[in-house]
Amino acid sequence: MTMTETNDPQHWVIGDLQGCLESLDYLLAQPAISSAPQAQLLFAGDLINRGPDNLGVLQRLYQLGDRAQCVLGNHDIHFLSVAAGARRPNRYDTFGDILESPQRDFWVDWLRHQPLLLEAADHLIVHAGIAPDWSLSELRQIARDIEAVLQGDDWKERILSLFGNEPAIWSPELQGDDRLRYGINVLTRIRYMQADGALDFGAKNAPTEAPEHLQPWFRLPRLITQPIVFGHWSTLGLLNEYGVYALDTGALWGGQLTAMRLQDHHIVQVPAQEKRSLDPI
Repeated sequence: MTMTETNDPQHWVIGDLQGCLESLDYLLAQPAISSAPQAQLLFAGDLINRGPDNLGVLQRLYQLGDRAQCVLGNHDIHFLSVAAGARRPNRYDTFGDILESPQRDFWVDWLRHQPLLLEAADHLIVHAGIAPDWSLSELRQIARDIEAVLQGDDWKERILSLFGNEPAIWSPELQGDDRLRYGINVLTRIRYMQADGALDFGAKNAPTEAPEHLQPWFRLPRLITQPIVFGHWSTLGLLNEYGVYALDTGALWGGQLTAMRLQDHHIVQVPAQEKRSLDPI
């Protein structure tokens, strides 16, 4: 019996979109996904930026209604910081279509109310990763605390405090902005950790090309036992090991856009449809 012949709800997790609307529409038209119109579509962050149609992506996600759930990625949070006037855009940013939209305020508010963590079909979905020393209760609480900052009335004043590389090492004793900053760095930016457990943001290539003193976060022993699904790491590509599933396969860079069904880990991929080819940054 196939998944579409059962009454079990399907959950598809989709990798980084980064403004690639044509690729998203092509993926959603694939039979395995389009034949299950009630399936939940879970997006692993970096919904916008660097791609050509960021406003179109947000509109499509909104049109999907309750079927779509998203976690925020580092590019989404960078956009929010620019919209808040806390940071300046850089030369690679392409989200001007949102900032210049008559509905700018609506989309800013919609985006900042998306979560940092999703839980579905006994899986955890985040944008980048989790800290190996976190318990599940710590992960949930940290995600909620960051969400409270982004969703608060004073979010424009507070968002800048979420940026920075310190502290680099987790401690349950971390408080205030230090705790939030460590949490958001793990949930939206992490790739590698040093031998002492410190976060390292210098390396972005695949593990085969990383310095010997660095290890991918998911290869370190961790307290959380649930399988984890994430995006963020396009040079890592599709991965299924150590109880994690990596789904950023570089659609933005001319690669593929990937979806995985949580119930059986079935993969659907489509080639990027955007007429552009960039080198990963």
